[in-house]
Amino acid sequence: MAEKINVKTMAEYAAEGTKPEILFWVGCAGSFDARAQKVTVAFTKILNQVGMNFAILGQEESCTGDPARRAGNEFVFQMTALQNIEVMNMYGVDKIVTTCPHCFNTLKNEYPDLGGNYEVIHHTQLLQELIDEGRIKMTEGGTFKGKKITYHDSCYLGRVNGVYEAPRKVLEELDTDLVELKRCRTNGLCCGAGGAQMFKEDEAGKKSINIERVEEALDTGSEIIAVNCPFCLTMMTDGVKAKEKQDSVMVYDLAELIINNQ
Repeated sequence: MAEKINVKTMAEYAAEGTKPEILFWVGCAGSFDARAQKVTVAFTKILNQVGMNFAILGQEESCTGDPARRAGNEFVFQMTALQNIEVMNMYGVDKIVTTCPHCFNTLKNEYPDLGGNYEVIHHTQLLQELIDEGRIKMTEGGTFKGKKITYHDSCYLGRVNGVYEAPRKVLEELDTDLVELKRCRTNGLCCGAGGAQMFKEDEAGKKSINIERVEEALDTGSEIIAVNCPFCLTMMTDGVKAKEKQDSVMVYDLAELIINNQ
């Protein structure tokens, strides 16, 4: 996949004696999950289109350790994190962008304790910057013009790190009819996957959290549910399928919305 869309690794830059402007941290979902891979491709295409000088770690990238720490295995987290920090420090990484809020939070807020000090931004923040700078051009009356769209605040980007405006400003550029969910921003509702819940069986209860969240989204009458996280992407998509609305309601990451509007 990386070969088809022209992506260089940090090792390749190092071999040339140069360094990219930014490291794109792909993450486990973006690397191995078939649906999240589409987000990786979309974001990479955008970076190439705007001429961003970036690289990935490729085979040298490991899981950030977020699921291990959330599940209570501190030893695995620290071993994984220290390995990643050693690799990034070896390459002199200064700035990182990632499409996963879980990776974003861990790299930004937890790696410094272990010697990994980087400027870390989420891809929605970078997309907003590129739009503000005029480097991303939107098509007038594009694919999503006038369509009703709702936006789901992911926990780790929203309530944990306070990033609310960047994703919404990106959506505003699409010329859509943005309808806020009943629970949004600081009062947002989890999709049900955070805290390593993604990787365990459901507990007994009357309703799954993702079904509750999708019902809120469907109540807005939106044709599109916009997300910024691979976990949310999975949970919201599964919820839409469970409500048998997959033919009328689509779930997209913001990078996919931009690439489809050009």
